[in-house]
Amino acid sequence: MNTADVIRLASEYLVNLSGHTFDVLDVSKPVTVNAAVNLAKVISKLSPLLGNLIEFNTVEFLNKQDDFAEFGTWQRQDPGFPDAIFVGNVQPTPGLEIKAWFPLATEITARFKDSQNHFQFDQTHVAILAWLPEKIIYGKPRILDVCIVSGLSVALARDTHYHNPPDYLVLEPEDTTQRTANLQQTNTNGYKFQGSASEFLEAQTIVDSWGLKPKFTSLLGNISTFYGNYFSRLL
Repeated sequence: MNTADVIRLASEYLVNLSGHTFDVLDVSKPVTVNAAVNLAKVISKLSPLLGNLIEFNTVEFLNKQDDFAEFGTWQRQDPGFPDAIFVGNVQPTPGLEIKAWFPLATEITARFKDSQNHFQFDQTHVAILAWLPEKIIYGKPRILDVCIVSGLSVALARDTHYHNPPDYLVLEPEDTTQRTANLQQTNTNGYKFQGSASEFLEAQTIVDSWGLKPKFTSLLGNISTFYGNYFSRLL
């Protein structure tokens, strides 16, 4: 079994979780209409707690599958990226970044800042588990649907969308491989132009002088020309 096989098999098992109810917490049925209204107003607060519980239990679920036993085990990384890695005799190490999404929560997005370089072997995928209580605002958490995509595809789509010099720059992290694990950097950084209209035109002239718009990975050498002057006022 190789990395792609582990990811494929884990994806098949997770997709089959659609409709599954996790017995980790049960919100009682409101006894009155007013109680239901009040519960609906605060139900979003379930998101961080149950989201983490679902992520924990997803790792336990994968480890119950006999297909993985011969080759390794899934382990939760907290903190760390990705959320779960497959530790065993499969290299490069397969991983899953698990996002439990609660549609009624106040937050609607999740941060995904890891560099494309982190996914050079396409060894990490993103698993999005959408869930709701069984009865919308009460009951046990039930998985509505599961979506699993390549982490590389997410990073590429992010950079392609945002990187538009000089208006917005996506820069790769510095080489920190010689640092201890807790000081290594894998996240990209985004910089939004904050200058005046005339300054923007000047910056645009500099970018145009580079010829074809460079990809974000080749910017580090060129950006120093105007970085300090035009990007000191950041969001």
